Amino acid sequence: MRAKKKDLPYLLCLLVMPALGFIYTLLNTDTREAVILSTQLDEWIPFVPIFIVPYILWYAFILGYLFYFWYKDVPTFLKTLGIIFIGELVCFVIYFYFQTTVPRPELAGSGVFLDMVQMIYSHDQPYNAFPSIHVLTTFAIILGNFNIQDKHRFHSVFVPAMGSLIIVSTLFVKQHFVLDMVSSIFLTTFIYGIMFELYGVSAKKSKQAYLED
Repeated sequence: MRAKKKDLPYLLCLLVMPALGFIYTLLNTDTREAVILSTQLDEWIPFVPIFIVPYILWYAFILGYLFYFWYKDVPTFLKTLGIIFIGELVCFVIYFYFQTTVPRPELAGSGVFLDMVQMIYSHDQPYNAFPSIHVLTTFAIILGNFNIQDKHRFHSVFVPAMGSLIIVSTLFVKQHFVLDMVSSIFLTTFIYGIMFELYGVSAKKSKQAYLED
């Protein structure tokens, strides 16, 4: 069911995003003895500068599809935003008590992709890594997209494909480790299961009440 004029106030819920970003910035330091969660698999993953493109496209991907979800299905929009909100709060607690860091490669040479990597490195400190918010929010969009009915085939293909590129880009530009990625996917799936189970129970109760009336 597409959004109507009465659904416009729900867009105000998006204001939670800059608030979460502010908290992220406050916690993005090494004052809590950051640890390194590197594995052998991380050692095998090369640094590939071109992956900075999908990494940066994450910003438009998340915001764009939250608007799309609102337009196509307000309940899915609210549930997806709720997953992001709860997931990031969990991440913030972890960052405060268990701060991690990701050593960055030395950038040698020149080129547009290296310049883009340098821009990200200079604006985002190498902390707040486990779990990865980049991965958490992207996977929340992928899961939410499954619940959008009557969507164009483009979105059925583009969302998981682009989302997967964004997720693996965090590894290839050395912003995260494999454990950061896996923990985010697990956390998102766990919250998704709870959110949609509660919604299903609520929907059944509403339908039953309606029939009884």
